[in-house]
Amino acid sequence: MCESFKRSSLLVVTTIMAATASAAQYQVQEIKTAGSISGKVLLGNAKVEGETFTITKDVEKCGSETHTVEWVRANGDALLDVVVYLEDVDAGKAFPKEAEAIVVDQKNCRFTPYLQVMANGSEIKVINPDPILHNVRAYELLPTADNSTMRRTIFNVSLPDFETFARKVSLRRAQALKLECSAHSAMHAWVFLARNPYYALVDENGAFAITDVPPGNYVIKSWHGRLGEQESNVEVKADAEAVVTFSY
Repeated sequence: MCESFKRSSLLVVTTIMAATASAAQYQVQEIKTAGSISGKVLLGNAKVEGETFTITKDVEKCGSETHTVEWVRANGDALLDVVVYLEDVDAGKAFPKEAEAIVVDQKNCRFTPYLQVMANGSEIKVINPDPILHNVRAYELLPTADNSTMRRTIFNVSLPDFETFARKVSLRRAQALKLECSAHSAMHAWVFLARNPYYALVDENGAFAITDVPPGNYVIKSWHGRLGEQESNVEVKADAEAVVTFSY
């Protein structure tokens, strides 16, 4: 039993180290030939979902009634708030400038934007322009052996009025940070941490496009904070556009 435990522990440590190393080993290099991937993410069998919170604290800034968090949003048959990305890409184009450092605003007791993308290992800055105390909790959601979910806290900080908090964040296993405010239950947001720059946020029609992709075969995934991930395989050819559709 002890030997089995040691093997399991070693496997977990090795997996975490491999994931961290993979994120750190991405190399920017010249792309001589490239193709692209476009497509759409559909709501499918999933349902639009929201949760209404009653505002009971700091009503002068947060409001005196209720606030609904739209966990699952759609525009017709298009699913919104989705990141589509390629897995295990070690080299290629550079990350866009906006992914190298992001800002989360808390004005009027709302995290804004609700979803954004940053490069894994880069800086997240949270600002508090409200004249009240916020407490920012960021954690990754990890699956467990019994198919439940465990929260691993990344940071948990009190943020007094007009203060700013910043730090670099690297995730080992999960794809995204969940942001909450311990002082105000209606505040929620997501930050997707990309391991490579081959990703795209869907637009208001659920459409996406990933450009400057070196030719090859890839695993492509769609990620939604509430609905989870789907994956497919795609072949990218030089000077050609591959088309992928996801449906939840």
